[in-house]
Formats: sequence, structure tokens, C-alpha cells
Amino acid sequence: MAFINAETKKINENLSSINRVKPTKKANILNTFKRDYQLWLMILPAIVVIVIFNYIPMYGIQLAFREFDFTKGFTGGEWVGLKYFDQFIHNYMFKDLMTNTITISLATIILGFPAPIIMALIINQVFGKRWKKTLQTTVYLPHFISMVVMVGLLNVLLSPETGVVGHLMRALGLGDINLLASEKTFVPVYVLSDIWQHAGWNSIIYLAALASVDPQLYDSAKIDGASRWQTIRYVDIPAIVPTMIILFILSMGNILNTGFEKIFLMQNPLNLPVSEVIATYVYKIGIISSQFSYSAAIGLFNTLINFVFLLAMNTIAKRFSNISLW
Repeated sequence: MAFINAETKKINENLSSINRVKPTKKANILNTFKRDYQLWLMILPAIVVIVIFNYIPMYGIQLAFREFDFTKGFTGGEWVGLKYFDQFIHNYMFKDLMTNTITISLATIILGFPAPIIMALIINQVFGKRWKKTLQTTVYLPHFISMVVMVGLLNVLLSPETGVVGHLMRALGLGDINLLASEKTFVPVYVLSDIWQHAGWNSIIYLAALASVDPQLYDSAKIDGASRWQTIRYVDIPAIVPTMIILFILSMGNILNTGFEKIFLMQNPLNLPVSEVIATYVYKIGIISSQFSYSAAIGLFNTLINFVFLLAMNTIAKRFSNISLW
């Protein structure tokens, strides 16, 4: 009898636990905070920085739809809707700005995206620990050069009168060609110098992905008689494909972001037809000409195009490779 009562009590407890109301979503979030509060405290400074410098400034987006008036502040001014977007699209410089921006961006992605991958694969094949560290340090250093110093180096090295490259071209019989003042050479100089400066640093994430490869795979490949190229093809590259796809999606989200500092510093009256991009045009319109609403509309237009490219590339990657940002 006592056994039956105990079993009955146990069944009743199980039924009550089944019928118990599930904790609310709010309770789950609070429990998560309580459980991982140390981790949240660690990332709190980063969250604060992102909120202050990325989310709060988004309040100024409304300037793109208003006739900005200094006397009325950010919330004042007449509402003009899509006036400035229409003005930019019908601007005589719209075609040239879009062409220059897309040309520089695509050239940077097409040539610059594979560079850190190749760099990482090469570094990963260096077996000597000392030589590997030396090579890594050497290729990382250009990333820490100030952009102003970087453009100064380009001006010195590519000068047709005093530059090393200028003397070399003269020795080869190519004449005095100012590479920074030519419309034909501006984009190649920009892209190649960007690869030289950032390829080593960008290879770090691929090296981290390669570090997670099981060493037994390399041992198996060696036992099967695989050459270095075959090891790279069948072991290394498949290991970094997910990382490659994610970074390519992110790079497509910056398709119209060519960067302001370097292009602005490299600009001169001779290369302006190919070096004037959206970023530099926004600076000249907004800061120099004080057309804040117009420049805000151009910047928002630029961001929306980037966002569309990001969504499109993420959808394509998810459909064909089942790898995506979300």
C-alpha cells in the first residue's frame, strides 16, 4: 500500500511539472544575464561604444528628408521628402560618381580578396617556426602605417623626377610617367598599394581557420603521397571555405565604400575624373559647401545600396552553400 501511495505521489508530481507554465521570454533573458553576467560585463564597454558612435548618430538620418535649418537644430527644418535623393540621381555627376566608386570597389574586391587567402596558404606552408614568425611580422607591418604616411611614400616612390619607380621606368625606356597624375594608372596604383598594405593583416583570420584543421588530415595526406599543392587543394582550401564565404558577403556589403582618407589624399586635378567617388563628394558637398541635407541624402543612398548588396549576397550564399550571416 505504501508503495502504491509513493508511486501515485510521483505520478502527480510529474503531471504537475508537465502542466507547469513555461517561463516567459523575459524570464529566460534574465536567467541568461544572471548566468553569464561576467561575460556581459566584459563586452559592456564595446556595447556602449557601438551605441554611442553607431546607433545614436542614426538620429541624424532625418536630415536627408528635411531642409536643414541651423536655427532649428537637428529636429527642425521643412520636411521635403525625397527631394535630395532625386536631386542626386539627376545630378550630372551621378553617373561618373557611381562608375568611379564601383570600379575602384570591384577592382579592390576582385584583386584584393584572394590576396590574403593566398598569403595565409603560403604562410601556413612555412614549417620553420622562426621563419614563419618573421614572415608574419613582415607582412603585418604595412597595416600599421598611417594613411598619410602611406600616400606620402607613394608620392616619393612614384615621382617621375626623384622616385625609385620613376627612375626604373626611365631606365626601361617608358619615359617620365607620373602614375599618380594619370587617369589610366590611378586605379591600379590604389588597388595594388591597398593589397600591399592590408593583405598580410587580413590573412590573420584565414590563418586562424587553418589552425583549427586536424593535424591528422595532414598526416593522412602525407601518407597518401600528396604533394604540397594537393594538400593545399584538398585539406587547406576546404577548411577555409566557410570563412571565405562569410568575409566575401561582408565585403559585398561595402561595395560602395571605397574609403575616404586614401582617395582624398591621392586626389589631384589631373586624376580627379577617375578619383572622385561618393565618399569624397559627400565631404566636399557637406563639409566644404555646407549642404548638410544633400550630403546626408547621398550618404543614406550609399548605405542603402550597400545593404541591398549585403542581403542579396547573403541570400545567394545561403541558397547555394548553406552558409550565411543569419
